[in-house]
Amino acid sequence: MAAIMLARIDDRRNVSRFYKLDVQPTLFGGWTLFREWGRIGRAGTVRVETYSSRGQADIALASTWKRKLKRGYR
Repeated sequence: MAAIMLARIDDRRNVSRFYKLDVQPTLFGGWTLFREWGRIGRAGTVRVETYSSRGQADIALASTWKRKLKRGYR
């Protein structure tokens, strides 16, 4: 699965933000959800969440994706 890139741009409010979601396997049989966000053109903040199965990581990704779509990211 490829990384999901979302963006929220509103020139009137000077908003230019990105959000990246990616699920990757760990070296020990688990799965990680990488979340990165910030202003477009700048280094972002990264958070890593570890899950014991791919299904749990995918559920967390879908939940975060849905929440970001409600906040205006596309």
